[in-house]
Amino acid sequence: MLSDKLRGYLGFAARSRNLQSGYNTGLYLIGKRKAKLVIVSEEAAEGTREKVAGKARAQNIRCIVFGESEELSKSTGTGSGMVFTITDRHFAEIISREIDRIRSEGENS
Repeated sequence: MLSDKLRGYLGFAARSRNLQSGYNTGLYLIGKRKAKLVIVSEEAAEGTREKVAGKARAQNIRCIVFGESEELSKSTGTGSGMVFTITDRHFAEIISREIDRIRSEGENS
């Protein structure tokens, strides 16, 4: 479940053109070292998750498997997508921290 804060961060990143969606776009940005954070939907196929995570790991970029595709797409104003790539370091830090907070609260519940 996405928090209102995370929805806002994702929406703002998308509006400021610091968030791109799509599998091929994500792989391209990872390869060009422009990606700062990659979010892969929990619904993505195992092969998709492994390939994106492997490429991100090779470039030392954090990759998080989190959220539902529909909810992430709605927050970013994009069509349905499974891979969301953040290209700004500050947005990456803030979004990553918020996802970690949501996960830790889920474990404590």
